[in-house]
Amino acid sequence: MEGDCLSCVKYLMFVFNFFIFLGGSFLLGVGIWVLLDPTGFREIVAANPLLFTGVYVILAMGGMLFLLGFLGCCGAIRENKCLLLFFFMLILIIFLAELAAAILAFIFREHLTREYFTNELKRHYQGYNNTDVFTSTWNAIMNTFDCCGVNSPEDFEESLFRHINPSDMVPEACCQRNSHLGDVAYISREECLMGSMLFRNNKGCYSAVVDNFETYIYLAGALAIVVLTIELFAMVFAMCLFRGIQ
Repeated sequence: MEGDCLSCVKYLMFVFNFFIFLGGSFLLGVGIWVLLDPTGFREIVAANPLLFTGVYVILAMGGMLFLLGFLGCCGAIRENKCLLLFFFMLILIIFLAELAAAILAFIFREHLTREYFTNELKRHYQGYNNTDVFTSTWNAIMNTFDCCGVNSPEDFEESLFRHINPSDMVPEACCQRNSHLGDVAYISREECLMGSMLFRNNKGCYSAVVDNFETYIYLAGALAIVVLTIELFAMVFAMCLFRGIQ
């Protein structure tokens, strides 16, 4: 009876990790294709810092899942205690890292308020210095979500940006663009920089980002719970198989 249970755990763990292995391989393939694609898709991604960062996140996730799936499959089918222990330790480290991230997010949740982001924008945003990570990130956010400032374009009043660029009411990233496919020209850059409401994006980025991701918040929470549960079961299966191997 004990042998049957051990065999069941062994093949369940193999199938479970085989799907993880396939998922990791798929993500790795997508990330590598985007970086090496000769048709020009790489240039499109590279033009947007958020998308470019996302490619490397996909590569990192794919590599991690690929390694986890490989270790789990080999450890289960070969009944290798060393591989199973390594698999268990890797899952445990990932689990603890996710738990620590959740605790830190709860502790520093006040840093996610409108007031915090507004103060940071006023103090550090430079406008046209894309070598500055903070500035280039904000430019990417405003271009991606067609928004301006944290709450509104008025956030740039009495800011570092206005001190550096006294003739501009808002940065170029706040200006409206033509909606034609492939056309990234501004409708009226000069009028926008002078502060005309007709030619700038007037919605704040805080509201724009929340509106875009609001439908995914509960899905992300549910997915996080599912992932943590899977990781717990993976650790239990790995340890049961580890202890059952003679």
